[in-house]
Order: sequence, then C-alpha cells, then structure tokens
Amino acid sequence: MTVAERQLPPAPDFEKPLPVGLRMSEEEFIRWYTFEGKAEWVDGEVIVMPPVSGEHEDVQWWLKSLLKFYADERKLGVVRGPQFVMRLQFGSGRRKVSRREPDILFIAASRGHLLKPNHLEGSPDLALEIVSPESQTRDRRQKYLEYESAGVREYWIVDPLSQTVEAYARQGETFVEITEIEGKLASSVVPGWYLRPAWLWQQPRVDVRVALAELGVK
Repeated sequence: MTVAERQLPPAPDFEKPLPVGLRMSEEEFIRWYTFEGKAEWVDGEVIVMPPVSGEHEDVQWWLKSLLKFYADERKLGVVRGPQFVMRLQFGSGRRKVSRREPDILFIAASRGHLLKPNHLEGSPDLALEIVSPESQTRDRRQKYLEYESAGVREYWIVDPLSQTVEAYARQGETFVEITEIEGKLASSVVPGWYLRPAWLWQQPRVDVRVALAELGVK
C-alpha cells in the first residue's frame, strides 16, 4: 500500500477531546492537514493544537502588527504567522524533520529564497511563540531545544498568563538570553526593532501605532 492509498484518521473535531498519539509520515501529514485549525508535525508525531483564547489572539495580532509594519517600512524582510509552516531539520546531524507553525516568524530579506508558496524551507531569523496554558512545556522546553538545534537565530516566548517576555539570541550553537535594558528587549536580527514588555501588559494595552511611532514608523 502506498502513502497515497493509506487511509488516514478523520480530521479532528474541536468540540471533542483532541487526538493524541497520532503518527504518520510527512507526506501523509501534508495530505491529512486540510482542516481549519492548527497542527504541527515533529519527526513522525502529530500535535493538534486547541483553539486559542481571545487574549492570545489579541497579543498575537498586536505583536505581528508591530513587527510587520516596522519590517515593511524598513524593507528588512518578511513577517508571517500564525498559520505559516516552517520546515526545520534538527537533532544530531539534523536528521530529524519538523513542520512547525510559530505564532510569528521573521525572515530577513537576504534569506527570502527560503520562502516557498506555502512554507519556509529552513529556519527563520526570528520565531515567536505565545504561550497557552497547555503549551508551557512545548514552548519553553521542546521548541526551545528544537529551534536552538535547527539554527533559529532568535526565539522569543511571550506568556500572557505570567505577563512575561523571554527573548533568546543565538551565540554559537546555543541560545543566550537577551537582557532587558531600560525597559527594552532589543532584537539582534531585526535592526533597530525592540519591544517594551510593558506595552503588552498595561491596561488598556498601548496602541500599536504609539509603539510604532517610538520605533520611528509614522
């Protein structure tokens, strides 16, 4: 029986408990993943994500707007997410493969050749994940190690629950935490771009246009 002939599981019903323990080949996953929802594939294992909260969506929209308008204005590269696939190779000898969908990813203009019509073939310059209650271990441990191994240049973790932002930049083969200075976390891969975590957590949240104006985008 060929991959194309094998009967695959039904699409998940998001009104019911999500499937766990699903395994399939990368080709099978691409054929199976046709539903409205979010799923990732890691070395044969399928991870189906539950729907996000309104706060998660608001934070994602705000951050993507801040980064995209800035990058577009400066012609620095491309911003994608939250349902745009990056295909990574990681692990010993980079023999493992994953198809992840970060909440936000940035690809520098000089690496635009890695962008395919519906996925990024390789690691982004910056991957940003917004933590949900069920994704704490996945985002802080599993993805951290995977992204580090795959060559992602920066990894940012935003947690609305604890109202924290952690940012890591590549130094050699490992991630090193970016130190907050004068209330700013500054990116080393998006020239001149920074985030004030306080922008996210004060109520009401700072208007993204005000933050962009501070960054020099009118």
